[in-house]
Amino acid sequence: MSQARLFTPFEFGGLDLANRIVISPMCQYSAEEGRMTDWHLIHLGQMALSGAALQIIEATAVTPEGRITSSDAGLWSDDCEAAMRRVLEGVRRWSDMPLGIQLAHAGRKASCELPWKGGRQMAPGAAPHGWRAVSACDTPFTPGDAAPRRLDVEGISQIRRAFAEAARRSARLGFDTVQIHGAHGYLIHQFLSPLCNDRDDAYGGSLENRMRVALEVFEAVRDAFPADRPVTFRVSATDWAEGGWDVEQTQALAQALEARGCAAIDVSSGGLTLKQTVPLGPGYQVPLARAVKQAVRMPVVTVGLITGFDQAEQILVAGDADLVALARGLLYDPRWPWRAAAHFGAQLKAAPQYLRAPPAGHAGLLVPFDDR
Repeated sequence: MSQARLFTPFEFGGLDLANRIVISPMCQYSAEEGRMTDWHLIHLGQMALSGAALQIIEATAVTPEGRITSSDAGLWSDDCEAAMRRVLEGVRRWSDMPLGIQLAHAGRKASCELPWKGGRQMAPGAAPHGWRAVSACDTPFTPGDAAPRRLDVEGISQIRRAFAEAARRSARLGFDTVQIHGAHGYLIHQFLSPLCNDRDDAYGGSLENRMRVALEVFEAVRDAFPADRPVTFRVSATDWAEGGWDVEQTQALAQALEARGCAAIDVSSGGLTLKQTVPLGPGYQVPLARAVKQAVRMPVVTVGLITGFDQAEQILVAGDADLVALARGLLYDPRWPWRAAAHFGAQLKAAPQYLRAPPAGHAGLLVPFDDR
């Protein structure tokens, strides 16, 4: 069989993975008042049959006000938990893929229209759904939008408790891992970046102060989630803008997270400012992952325009990251892991209903994961 690094097992925080391919969180904007729907059952179900090693469920809001749109998934109530349980039971009935969840708060990037309807922020009280966002500051993400409410210390504490409560719900739902969303210009990132955080209290100014919310939220989630299951963190390693959050600050945050028990860090970038200049290209974020990996011992995940089989393999062989995450590439081709395994002569577990799918010349590509 293949010796490709992409198809070697991996373990982090006690979670065993069959290979190095991770399904990145992808917002679907298809929930109803935070409750997952049949769309999530269909979407997550097909991803769970892809042959990847781990699926991280989309950014899930810890409060109603923390949603990017009114159609975001949430985990702040018993109703949200029950709807998610129904979806998870359906997925798990037919797949043994480990599942994680990304817990999130959009901060000043909340209260937006659906992306396919333009995605602009909706003013508080606007029909059909709009509310006042909150943030580290009172400056809107887009000039001309409603100013967010600057969070006071009690407001920060309430959000920290909401993350912890969502982590407890995640544990009850049987998630194998929790990821905290600290990237893409959402609330935690808003506290991290000096381009947004203009505070003069214990949560602003110095790097230590700007990291405080991220570390307090991590500690709260780590305490609330079972100790034998890993908690990870997603970070934007740079704002791609002068004077903003950068790789050196990310390295310091990664080290602080690792010291507090973070099991892995997922390295993305951008999303904080409209002034960002992103050098888009294949694997453009891999150097960021490499820099973070040089600063910590915990596993590092890389993501972003990784589409080629040999490209993904080379990232791992070079030691730039430990795991490779795909998002839009898997939306376009949910069988990417199958085709990668065929390319390298590797073998994947699959649903027995699909064992006859491989074309001639690829006998033995798929083996059943159980007798479902």
